[in-house]
Amino acid sequence: MNQFFAEFFGTAMILCFGNGVVANVTLAKTKGNNSGWIVISFGWAIGVFTGVLLAAPISGAHLNPAVTLALVLAGKFSASLMPLYITAQILGAMFGSTLAWLAYKKHFDATEDADVKLAVFCTTPNIRSYWFNVVTEVIGTYILALAVLYMAQPEVGLGALNALPVALVVLGIGLALGGPTGYAINPARDLGPRIMHFILPIHGKRDSDWKYSWVPIVGPMAGAALAALMFVLLKKI
Repeated sequence: MNQFFAEFFGTAMILCFGNGVVANVTLAKTKGNNSGWIVISFGWAIGVFTGVLLAAPISGAHLNPAVTLALVLAGKFSASLMPLYITAQILGAMFGSTLAWLAYKKHFDATEDADVKLAVFCTTPNIRSYWFNVVTEVIGTYILALAVLYMAQPEVGLGALNALPVALVVLGIGLALGGPTGYAINPARDLGPRIMHFILPIHGKRDSDWKYSWVPIVGPMAGAALAALMFVLLKKI
C-alpha cells in the first residue's frame, strides 16, 4: 500500500501542476493568461520533478502506465505489481486534476470557450489525424521511456537523484514534440483528467471527446513497448 499511495500522490502532483499551468495560461482572468507554450512546458516538467521526488524512495516513481510497461518488458519490474501501479496512477491523476479545477473554479466559470476548458484536463490535437496523432505520441513516449530505462535502478525504478533528469526530458519533449497533440506521453495523465472532466460540474463544459481518448492510451503504450524492445536489443549488443 505504501507503493500504491506513492504512485497515487506522485501522479497527483504531476496533474496538479500540469493541469494547473494549462488553466493559468488559457482560462479567463488569470494572472498567467496567454503566457504561452514555454510556460506550460515548464509547468509540466516541474510537476514531474515534484512527483518523482516525492515517490521515488517508496515506489520508484513510475507515475505513468507507459513507464511501468516499459520497465516490466525490460525485466526491471515485476509484472504482478503492474495493475496496482496503473490503478494508483489513474486515480492519482483524477485527484490531481480535481485539485487544479478547485484552484481555478472561478476562472472556469468566467471562461466561455468550452474547448479551452476541456484542454485544461486532457489532450486534443490541433490537427485531428488519428494515425499521425498516434505516431506523435509513440515518438514522444519512446524517447521518455528509453531515457527512463537508462536512468532506472535495477531493483525498483527511478532513484530520487534522477528527478531532475527525467523532468528535463519531459520539458524537452514538450518543447520539441508537444505541438501536434499536447504530448500526453502518459495514459493516466490523459484518461484520469478526462474522466474528471466528464464527472465534475464544470460550468458550460462540452463533451469529453471520448472518440479521441484512445490515442493518448495506445500511442504511449506502443512507444513504451518499442523503447523496451530497443533497450533489450542494445543490451545484447
